[in-house]
Amino acid sequence: MMMKRFSSVLASAAVLTQLSFAADNWPQFRGPDGQGHSDATGLPLTWSETQNIKWKTPIHGKGWSSPVVWGNQIWMTTATEDAKQLFVVCVDRDTGKILHDTKLFDVETPQFIIKLNSPASPTPVIEEGRVYVTFGAPGTACLDTATGKVLWQRRDLQINHVRGAGSSPILFGNLFIVNFDGGDFQFVIALDKNTGKTVWKTNRSVDFKDLDKEGKPEKEGDLRKGFTTPLIASFGGTPIMIDPGSRAFYAYDPLTGKELWRTEDYKNHSVAVRVSVGNGLIYACTGMGKASVWAIRPGGHGVVTETHVVWKAPRNVPTMPSPIVIGDLLFMVSDNGIITCLDAKTGAVMWEQKVGGDFSASPISAEGRIYFFDRDSKATVIQAGREFKLLAENKLDDGCMASAAVSGKALFVRTRTVLYRIEK
Repeated sequence: MMMKRFSSVLASAAVLTQLSFAADNWPQFRGPDGQGHSDATGLPLTWSETQNIKWKTPIHGKGWSSPVVWGNQIWMTTATEDAKQLFVVCVDRDTGKILHDTKLFDVETPQFIIKLNSPASPTPVIEEGRVYVTFGAPGTACLDTATGKVLWQRRDLQINHVRGAGSSPILFGNLFIVNFDGGDFQFVIALDKNTGKTVWKTNRSVDFKDLDKEGKPEKEGDLRKGFTTPLIASFGGTPIMIDPGSRAFYAYDPLTGKELWRTEDYKNHSVAVRVSVGNGLIYACTGMGKASVWAIRPGGHGVVTETHVVWKAPRNVPTMPSPIVIGDLLFMVSDNGIITCLDAKTGAVMWEQKVGGDFSASPISAEGRIYFFDRDSKATVIQAGREFKLLAENKLDDGCMASAAVSGKALFVRTRTVLYRIEK
């Protein structure tokens, strides 16, 4: 058992070591480090339907999952509008040609999904030779990237998503980890990535108090569900999985699923924003309600809300786009298009700027720039600094619900209908 655990730790350490901002691969939601950073150089600053578009490929159906890139392949999921057929699509990175278009699941009676969500919102996660996709309760699968063959699948992980699934999976060593935060059940599960068998499963521990927004009993619904994606970061040389759920932020041991500590927030719920880390702190947005962003110092045991929350900022906080940390600054765009720059160490507001539009996609950064993509096709590019500096505004024919990816000197942008390769 000691040797087995030591091997797992070595594998986990190897994964953390690989979390450099690789210029070619974009393996998960928000990129190599899960926080939207890229070390790519030479990315385009301006584009339009007739400028700096290397190719554009229509993607059938409805899906908000972000593209993931490995080598010469780009993968994403999609679905029919009625959510009864669920697909995974692979596009050639160089040509834009569709290499695989595979129907994975038929769903006889789909769950309700709000219009702002889609039947295929969780982003895949990819590594050499394998891609892993999930649609939440309708199904989860692993495919061989060379052949498109399904290697394993699970359809027994059932919850009521209430408004549709949104949590993307991650890989850690030999584990495939994903959140299932529904109105009825809330848990985090780790599967053996080679077989799909359950390695551990941990129920969320917060007491929901069975109350709705008016203080009346509620056993299923908005106050329990969540849409977030875990983030694994190393603090003091130890990997910790930071993983918000509705009404609480959790820290887990990713190898065992053991809860290490949590902070609680009973004013907000249904968290969708992925956390960011930097400056020895964890930055987490509290979700729907009167949202605020918290800076949390990792560590402690049990509930650490009163002892480990360093600062809170309540203005113009997103409920969908994730913030991005660059040095000692934190940048975020609210759902209604206000970009805010905070001092990441103190929470002090450096500046606020309304750029318009409505936002779901999370920003990405490269070369000291930050790229923001809104739902109405506008992309705003700014300088990452203590003063607001607009570098460019760009338009495409359709808006972005998915977050962009970076590979080489290209941006891969998925709109509601098309995947673009944008490059000088």
